[in-house]
Formats: sequence, C-alpha cells, structure tokens
Amino acid sequence: MGTTRLMSRRRQDQGSKWARVFMAVLATVGVIDTGSITLHRWGWLGSLSCPGGSNGCDKVLNSPWGTLFSLNGIQIPLSFFGLIAYILILTMAILPLLPGISGNKIDLSRRTWWGLFVVSCGMTAFSFLLLWVMFFKINAFCFFCILSGFISLTLLCISLLGGGWDDMGKLIFRGVLISLAVLLGGLIWTSSVDPSQAAGDASRPGMPPLVETRSTPDKISLAKHLTSSGAVMYSAYWCPHCHDQKEMFGKEAVSKLRIVECASDGDNNQRDLCLRKGIEGFPTWEINGRMDSGVKELSELAELSGYKFSE
Repeated sequence: MGTTRLMSRRRQDQGSKWARVFMAVLATVGVIDTGSITLHRWGWLGSLSCPGGSNGCDKVLNSPWGTLFSLNGIQIPLSFFGLIAYILILTMAILPLLPGISGNKIDLSRRTWWGLFVVSCGMTAFSFLLLWVMFFKINAFCFFCILSGFISLTLLCISLLGGGWDDMGKLIFRGVLISLAVLLGGLIWTSSVDPSQAAGDASRPGMPPLVETRSTPDKISLAKHLTSSGAVMYSAYWCPHCHDQKEMFGKEAVSKLRIVECASDGDNNQRDLCLRKGIEGFPTWEINGRMDSGVKELSELAELSGYKFSE
C-alpha cells in the first residue's frame, strides 16, 4: 500500500460493536450530567443534589471558570459545550449501528471511530485542566465535574482499545498533538478569566477581595428583593466570613446588595452608622428592622425577607 491508514482489522466494521454500545451508554450519562448542570445554570432546573456537599458544586459551577461567555445577557455555561461534545460522541457511536444506513458502512465506521477518538481525546485533556483549576484555584469539590472527567477518560480508553487500529503508535502520536493543542488553548482561556490575574480595585488598601463565583438568576432576584425590602449587610473588608457570604451570592448578585463597610480604614466606610446600629460582629444582616449576625444560608435570608425561590 502507498500510504498506511489507521484502519480496523475487521472486514465488515471498524472496531468493536460492543465498544460502540458502551460508549453510547457512557455518552448518555454524560448528556444527563452536563445537561442537568446547564439547565440548573439557566434556572430551568431546581437545586442539584451534589454528593459531597452542594456548596462545593455551587462554588465550582458559579466560579468564573463555570461560564465561557455571555450572549445577549444570557450566560453560556461551560457545561453547555460539554453537553454538545457528549451528543457528538453519542451520535458517532450509534450511527453505523442504525438499520437502514446506506452507502459504504466500512468508510462510515472508520470516519466515526476517528471522530470518537479526536473528541474524547480533546475532552479528556480539557477535563484534566478543569480538575486542576477546581482543586488548586477554586479549592472546592464538585462531584459532577469529576464524573464528567472520568467519563471522558473512559471514552478515550474505549476508543483506543475498541477501534481496531492497525498503527497504534501513529494514533497515540496524533492524540498527543491534539491534547497539547487543547491544553494550550485551555490554559490561555483559564488565565484570561482568572480573577487573581486581574488588576482591579481589590489591590487598594481597605478594599475587600474580589468575589469569584457567578450568580444564578435566583440569586440575583433574591439580592434585588433584599435591597428593595430595605435589607442591609454590614461588613468589614478584612472579614473572611463576609467574603464567604458574598461568594454564596456570586459577583452579579453582590452588586445588587446594599453592603455597608464598617471598618474604620475600609474604603467608603460608614463607621458612624455601624456604631449607631451597635454592630459588633460581621457580617450582620438588618432585615425588617431585626439585626442578625453571622453567615446565613440563602434559603434563610429568603425566609427572613419573605422571598420565594422559583421552582
């Protein structure tokens, strides 16, 4: 032969039929995983039950790395592109198995195996990058993210073992090139959205640290409701519990809250007001004329202020 092709040793179909079936099953789980996250981020699905604690999942999914970009005011979460990738895997896995497919099935099988390898290879490389961000940048645990990374790696392994490749060395070489390209692009993106890389007002004395998480529509609505009902959060820029409370809301929702700076050396502080109110601990919430100290769950703030979360 003039050129060496990475083809199956099988004469009727490239690779294993059962490998395709297994990949289709795993891709379906991935669709459910990333689809649930996407619908939750868009406010179309209620709270997610996250093994290991929902706070970790919320912190990861609402972080700056949880959203790729905004389009006409609509946030496009990173999970949406994971959803598209899993749908592609599912389609390519089952397409040659469907009855009634006309044409050259051997060529279709070869092309779809290549597609399965390329997509799963890119997904695995990007998943490892995201797991690094989750553990070392966000410092949180998200079961759904780890599940997606595990599924991506398993899909890649199945595509390697079940594809019936003739030249495994050339296949692995091309996989390394694909992974390096994905990692390079991913590193550029993760650095561009890293809040620690941004030179902002947080570097000025008396300024609180930047809020990194992103807000869901419900959190923004709650923040607006609290402000419209006269609720106030008394805070100090150096207070870690105050920062934790803000992270629970997310940066978009925090901008809607009325937050009073009580530290005497804080930027734009209202120290006299805090003294008149008798503020002794941070954060302290003033809701309906009642003072309540400590970090509050958003559900508790909603109950205290009479806000109803959407179903």
